[in-house]
Amino acid sequence: MSAMSTPSFLLSLSFLFLSFLSISLSQQPPKGYLIDCGATSKTVNDDREWLPDEDFISTGSSKNLTVPRLFPTFSTVRSFPLQNNLRRKFCYTARVFKGARYLIRTAYYYGGVNGVNFTSPPVFDQIVDGTFWRVVNTTEDYRKGSTSFNEAVFEAKGTTMSVCIASNTYTESDPFISSLEMLLLGDSLYNTTNFDSYALSLVVRHSFGHNRSLISYPDDLFDRYWEPYAENVSVIASNNTPSVSGFWNIPPSKIFESALSTDQLEPLELRWPPLSLPNSTYYIALYFADNRDSMLSSSRVLRIHINEVRYISNLEVTSAGAAVFATRWPLEGQTKITLSSAANSNASPLINAGEIFDILRLGGRTHTRDVITLNAMKSSLRNPPLDWNGDPCLPLNYTWTGITCSEGERIRVVTLNLTSMGLSGSLSSSIANLTALTGIWLGNNSLSGTIPNLSSLRLLEVLHLEDNQFNGDIPSSLGEVRSLRELFLQNNNLTGRIPDSLVGKPGLDLRTSGNQFLSPSPS
Repeated sequence: MSAMSTPSFLLSLSFLFLSFLSISLSQQPPKGYLIDCGATSKTVNDDREWLPDEDFISTGSSKNLTVPRLFPTFSTVRSFPLQNNLRRKFCYTARVFKGARYLIRTAYYYGGVNGVNFTSPPVFDQIVDGTFWRVVNTTEDYRKGSTSFNEAVFEAKGTTMSVCIASNTYTESDPFISSLEMLLLGDSLYNTTNFDSYALSLVVRHSFGHNRSLISYPDDLFDRYWEPYAENVSVIASNNTPSVSGFWNIPPSKIFESALSTDQLEPLELRWPPLSLPNSTYYIALYFADNRDSMLSSSRVLRIHINEVRYISNLEVTSAGAAVFATRWPLEGQTKITLSSAANSNASPLINAGEIFDILRLGGRTHTRDVITLNAMKSSLRNPPLDWNGDPCLPLNYTWTGITCSEGERIRVVTLNLTSMGLSGSLSSSIANLTALTGIWLGNNSLSGTIPNLSSLRLLEVLHLEDNQFNGDIPSSLGEVRSLRELFLQNNNLTGRIPDSLVGKPGLDLRTSGNQFLSPSPS
């Protein structure tokens, strides 16, 4: 485990809270999107409507699984082409409420969709907007015949949010996805996290002592998944359950129907979560409620340690319940949670449920105007690159095909190179809004229409539009771009006269042969 005596650990102690919050709860299903990836029509499962994915993504292919007795949502997948081991991302994009908090859940069931030559599922990456979320490796779950789920909490930074599947150098066959959920969370949930800079990636969420099926909606109003968990310790049932409206993070009341405990006053030790954790900072929330009659006068007071480090002392647990959490706690490797009775307690320790999230630092966003502009350009092309979805510049290893970007806090697009990409359509006039561009290479395609006014691109040094089907006049405004040193326009259908502002311009390499000008071309 990492050193716990550092100042960062002491800081984390200041983020412990014991909280009770009154909230008006709705019994309606959480709002948002349930997307059945690869499906071609709407389906209804458990009285909730799942949408086909065609309105959210424009690439990949729909495939059917032939595995018997599959949950309907997992009977189709959307698969994405792996080409030359390139790092490419393929994104679902949905309209969202800016500033709202969303639970993002992805599900994967492989079902041998990549054929007999690939008996094991591919390993690939997940991305939300410009932030790397996690590596998806469903091999162990698939071996057990199980579906793999990943869950995170992100705040919407704009009016759209993208969830992306991305191939990496370790991806050996086509990546895929079975379903995607994007559900609104209440503003009070996990609200001690600074979502301006961070997101939460779920590690585990367990209902201790619960040994039946998964707890989800409608028991959990936000459709979080609480997995059953039982260790070789006593499981006790509750005589009453508290009102969850008084709890921070609003857990489902069902988690308080059972608990893990010990005989008499012995400490309760949990090896939880049941996996080795990478060195990181975590959000840890634990939930408790005294299972005894509320009229009893005896007290249940707990001391809690995580890896022998004090988490909280003298936590009084009543039948009304309690939640305690730390928003920044360093962990590494195996984790042991020890609950013991305090000196003034005459009841054994217990615990009902717990959550652990990895705290993700957000990766930033490409400048909004550049994103809007590139999407307008995408709309003007009949066959844009397949990976022109999601954030254009981030994460750094997953920039759009043909794009290079600046570094630093203000991320701008600085070059556009789509030479020989087989593009058709027109060049959107909105390209003039990419004011950080220094180079444009669009040669050897089938682009048509007129050349837009690019005089706003004050930093532009290179413009290659040769070997296309552009028509009309050469904009005289190109002569206003003082930094321009290469202008290649040969072999198009341009007409009119070459502007005087370009002819003989010092330092400019101008090539215009193979057009239909009214005056001789310089070359």
